[in-house]
Amino acid sequence: MPDRKVNSAPMIKHTVKMSFLCMLLALACAFTACAEVGSVRVPGLSPNEPPAATEIANPKIRKLLASAEEQLEVTTGYTQDYFTIAYPNGDVPAETGACTDVVIRAFRRAGIDLQKEVHEDMRANFREYPQKWGLTKPDTNIDHRRVPNLQAYFRRKGKSLPITASPEAFKPGDVVSWDLDERGTTHIGLVSNRLDPTGKRYLIIHNIGGGARLEDRLFEWTITGHFRYFN
Repeated sequence: MPDRKVNSAPMIKHTVKMSFLCMLLALACAFTACAEVGSVRVPGLSPNEPPAATEIANPKIRKLLASAEEQLEVTTGYTQDYFTIAYPNGDVPAETGACTDVVIRAFRRAGIDLQKEVHEDMRANFREYPQKWGLTKPDTNIDHRRVPNLQAYFRRKGKSLPITASPEAFKPGDVVSWDLDERGTTHIGLVSNRLDPTGKRYLIIHNIGGGARLEDRLFEWTITGHFRYFN
């Protein structure tokens, strides 16, 4: 019996289509260098009954954390898309954003426009920032929305603290950055003033997929930066 001929065209088309989709996903990740990963809430916590908050004396940190908590109800989506936004005080749609947008919005409430601050520092010191995206000059639409740029900015401004495994070192209002995997996928979030169910560490406000969340994730990934802007 002669061999049957198999039509390989559908398989080839499927392979090409999947390769194209993978390429688009890689490009999306490159925009903000902030990963989307399945998000989980803190075990035992009701979204309508958050844990009691620690009192904060510094008014700027109070404003920062108030903004971050407001995002829990408003920012219900996630995107790494590139947006053309106003400058200064530009923002992507409030209902969405990446991990960096949680930090940016919170800082803006506390009187610090990271879009403006990062842009001005990059414009004067462009080579002091990561050269990862093939740019030859700053871009006010995206620079501040990239985790490595925020890390560089905080370090340059002397806001960096030692990285430690001690939960007591992380205070409300601190910014924490992580590597999520061996590929160096980056993430960033804020330390809240609400303790985890054991009372040992503060919960994190961040957006890693599905919107802004209040979660017990401080030591879930490799910490690459610990920053305290407001003392």
